[in-house]
Amino acid sequence: MNLTFIFFGILGILAIGSGIVTISSKNPVTSAISLVFLFFMLAGLYLVLQAQFIAVIQVLVYAGAIMVLVIFVIMLLNLGDEEKMKEKFNTRKGAGFLLGAILLMQLAVVFMAQPFGVKKASASLNQGTIEFIGKELFSNYLFPFEAISLLLLAAIVGAIILAKRKID
Repeated sequence: MNLTFIFFGILGILAIGSGIVTISSKNPVTSAISLVFLFFMLAGLYLVLQAQFIAVIQVLVYAGAIMVLVIFVIMLLNLGDEEKMKEKFNTRKGAGFLLGAILLMQLAVVFMAQPFGVKKASASLNQGTIEFIGKELFSNYLFPFEAISLLLLAAIVGAIILAKRKID
């Protein structure tokens, strides 16, 4: 076992753990901090995979700008009454846990059926450069790029509408 595999495993486990804390925490600030930790773990995974540019963009864009946006949305929503946020176990949670367990079993079967080992990528050396990423983003992936920008715009408008409704 080499050192990159060990780092990948540790960072992967930490990323999964912080992702679980993000979605299971009832406190929105705790979820946001856990999401920042998840973004840093993903940046570490990108560094292990020799994608330095993507790791830097992950930290700058997601851990910086997107998390500032999430914190502003949390502040705009003004989640004051924490008693309303407490939920007891219901059928939706039970169904969610059941489907999650089924998904984990399926993933375990798939991963156990394949042999382990690192396969060498047959891509060219310039695949991780800024020029290559820019050309791919604005030629082959232009529609998904624009769709995500519209989705983020709709989320911002929705947060403003929800915050304005509570003020009036």
